[in-house]
Amino acid sequence: MRLDKYLKLTRIIKRRTVAKDASSNGIVSVNGKVAKPSTQIKIGDIIQVQFPQSSYKVKVVDIKEHLKKEEATLMYEVIE
Repeated sequence: MRLDKYLKLTRIIKRRTVAKDASSNGIVSVNGKVAKPSTQIKIGDIIQVQFPQSSYKVKVVDIKEHLKKEEATLMYEVIE
C-alpha cells in the first residue's frame, strides 16, 4: 500500500492530499529514511511524522484496503 493512502486510512493525517504533500516535503520518514508518497508500506515498517510541535512514531501492524473508522487505530501501534 502507498504511504499517502496508509496515512489517510489510519487517520494519522486526515486527508490524502495533505499526506501526499507532507511526504513530498520530507515531513514523513519510513525506517529512518525520508519517504515519497508512493513508498510501499509493509508490516513492520516504522513511520515517523514530524508535526510542527511534535513528532509521531508508529509501527505498522496491519494493512487493509478498506476499514471502518473504529478499526483505524488497530493498523498501527504508537512507539513515541
